[in-house]
Amino acid sequence: MPPFSRAIRRPGLYYIAPTYLKCHVMQRSISAIMTSVTKRVPIPPKGVDYRGKIVLAPMVRSGELPSRLLALHYGADLVWGPETVDRSLIGTTRKVNEALNTIDFTRFPSNGAKTPQKDQKESLIYRLHPEREGSRLIFQIGTSDPERAVQAARIVAGDVAGIDVNAGCPKPFSTSGGMGAALLQTPDILASILEALVKEIVPEFQIGISVKIRLLETPELTEVLVRKLCATGITALTIHCRTTPMRPRERAIREQLKMIADICRETGVACLINGDVANRAQAEQLISEFGADGAMIATAAESNPSCFRTGADGGLAPWEEVVEQYIKTSMEVGNRWGNTKYLLAHLIPGKLQALKNITSTKSYHQVCQILGLEHLETQAKEVDERLGITPETEYQGRKGKKGKNNNSALAAGGNQGKARHGQKKSLSKRGIPEQAAAVANV
Repeated sequence: MPPFSRAIRRPGLYYIAPTYLKCHVMQRSISAIMTSVTKRVPIPPKGVDYRGKIVLAPMVRSGELPSRLLALHYGADLVWGPETVDRSLIGTTRKVNEALNTIDFTRFPSNGAKTPQKDQKESLIYRLHPEREGSRLIFQIGTSDPERAVQAARIVAGDVAGIDVNAGCPKPFSTSGGMGAALLQTPDILASILEALVKEIVPEFQIGISVKIRLLETPELTEVLVRKLCATGITALTIHCRTTPMRPRERAIREQLKMIADICRETGVACLINGDVANRAQAEQLISEFGADGAMIATAAESNPSCFRTGADGGLAPWEEVVEQYIKTSMEVGNRWGNTKYLLAHLIPGKLQALKNITSTKSYHQVCQILGLEHLETQAKEVDERLGITPETEYQGRKGKKGKNNNSALAAGGNQGKARHGQKKSLSKRGIPEQAAAVANV
């Protein structure tokens, strides 16, 4: 008979009073509920809990330093850098850039040579800003091998808040090396990568490991994969609600979300939603509807990162404000002009004359002139000079380069090459009707 219970004597029988039984059952129920609610993979001291966070997705070209800082400026809780392949990071040198207050990871391009050529410039592989993003930056790695993953992660782990493995990118540059979405077809390799990072990186650097995946062909296959990955010791899993063959224009599939979120909750792993998340308000609605822990915004943030702002904080900002802030941020961190120009083409609405005007710009100074940002022109000239953009190169442009004769190409092309080098025939002379010509120019 349990101690402290109230027993009632009957001939040849003891039984426990209902009062005790009810209390005992209630305590077990409460304990079970508390266990299910509070079960969480421990967040390392220098790591970050993804729960309750609306974050910037990893995007090639669109996820460089100024884009991340702009997202944080407008209210993103965390930011992911663009996928960086393990082999490109291995062999880099970590440098403190005192002029920009950044940390740069650089290396000499090999171009097949064993030793760098004299006066060869180093390539910038990754740049981060420790003060403005360090504690909120997640480094995403592209890898297909546990040992390389650990070797690469060690290089950057001391400067970021977490390491995320890319197992969702469908682009050939990633999948051709067995990385990205290709890992979904080799779940044992993917799990071994995560286990190696958890074993080696977490104790040494005290940050968490996470993974970003896509849906598989059926809910059953997705469930098996998610359970396998959640058992590796990761702190978070992001699910892009599309299958590998799907493209961004295709509607995200949300039917499997609740199942995935439930598995993550059972195992104590945070679950983030990605795919067709347009702003903070929608993100919060999806989190509530499907029981997820956070959400990741990609395309909408590429067009206007103020999508992270709440309505109370002003909501979506006008493009003019966003563009000016982006240009200022890009100049502050010495961002490559080509990358800055690339993102400006996304930030400026497509039908505006301003977008057409910047397509021919070759420098920060030129774009400030065209957009009427006179107060930034002096700073723009200084940044151009540091980046090696001179007045000569500024106005030379690609058109001038293309106009030069390439004698070796002409020789290789024979008579056809010489013919192509001649004056281009008009559409009418090539036998294309005027109506068809009009359609071709649309």
